[in-house]
Amino acid sequence: MKKDVSMMRKSMNAIRHSLLSYLQIPGYIRQEFLHESKRKNDVSLHIICVVIFVIEFYNLARVLLWSKSGLGTQNNRIYFSMYCTLILLGVLWLLLRRPLRQASVRCQCAVQYTVSGLILLWHLGLNSYDLIRDPAAGVTVLTTALLALALLIQMPPWYSIVQYVISYLLFQFIMAPLLDGGSRLNLTITFVVALTVSLAQAHHTSVTLKQQKQIIEINAKLQALVHLDPLTGLLNKITVECRAEQLLFDLEYTAKHGGLTLFLLDLDRFKVINDRYGHPCGDHVLVETAEAIRRAFPDPAGLGRIGGDEFAVLYDQPLTEEQAMFLGQEFMAELRSIQWQGQPIEVQCSIGVCICTLPQSSYQDLYTETDRMLYQAKKSGRGQCCVLKLKAPENREIEMAGAKE
Repeated sequence: MKKDVSMMRKSMNAIRHSLLSYLQIPGYIRQEFLHESKRKNDVSLHIICVVIFVIEFYNLARVLLWSKSGLGTQNNRIYFSMYCTLILLGVLWLLLRRPLRQASVRCQCAVQYTVSGLILLWHLGLNSYDLIRDPAAGVTVLTTALLALALLIQMPPWYSIVQYVISYLLFQFIMAPLLDGGSRLNLTITFVVALTVSLAQAHHTSVTLKQQKQIIEINAKLQALVHLDPLTGLLNKITVECRAEQLLFDLEYTAKHGGLTLFLLDLDRFKVINDRYGHPCGDHVLVETAEAIRRAFPDPAGLGRIGGDEFAVLYDQPLTEEQAMFLGQEFMAELRSIQWQGQPIEVQCSIGVCICTLPQSSYQDLYTETDRMLYQAKKSGRGQCCVLKLKAPENREIEMAGAKE
């Protein structure tokens, strides 16, 4: 017995959870939902206003021109006033559309929901008056308005529930006493259908936006995989090359930058670390080296891993030799903090730097010169930073610095 009660509670909780999820717009797509609702409702209300003008101006002409009594009877004056009221509501909406564009999306949607609610109330009032005059008039006016607004106006589920419940209560209070049982049942079913259509429309839009969001996120991840090194999260070799080529293009054709600076960083004796501690430790060192690069090189144009244990740092400006050497020494100091399983590891790095201010330089030339500086640093005893300022071939300056212990 207890097991049956427990299963029943679980089933009820599952149903309640499903119902609540159906009636809620997730927070991460709520803004997109409002934007989409605003766009749809703006078009729908514009169409509704055109229909209102056509129908109600025809009704005004019918009262003024084709009715024998014109405005001489109270009945005609009431109808005339109601037609004018709906036309004024449409005109008011059209006048509000442009200034409303400066307001927040939430405010614009609120005005749209208010206008659609007033249109529904107007039809409820008109149909009520028709029934007071003639009990056989039927409920076509209200039925049409209910289904049309449910199809054309999109709003969050709870807004729909509030609007249609209030309208239904007003119907029960005003119109139901004027109708027979069958008509009351039919109009009740129409209210339920209209609410269901409105909720289904909101749910469909919510699902579509969720799918679009997921597709965007998947595309972003795929795009990141194209440009990023999967282990370190730095740019990959091709992306570094593309960025450098773009900066060289800017230097040559747009004078957008005064030059650029390329660092090549190569870990010393990385194979020894792999052999001594194993490849998991080697991967850990590469990841920690990437973090050290992020800390030591502020505001770069690009940080990348371009080989097994070789990294690149790109600046979109020509640093001075002093600045380049200072950054190199800061990075080598950061490497000293790398540990494996709580024990410090001696990680060193050689750095080659090339500062380029020459137009018409290619990335291959820049890379070759920087790699030459890297080789010079390794040849000088490793743990060194060697800097070249790329000038005319006959006038090149080289500076070298070691890691400060």
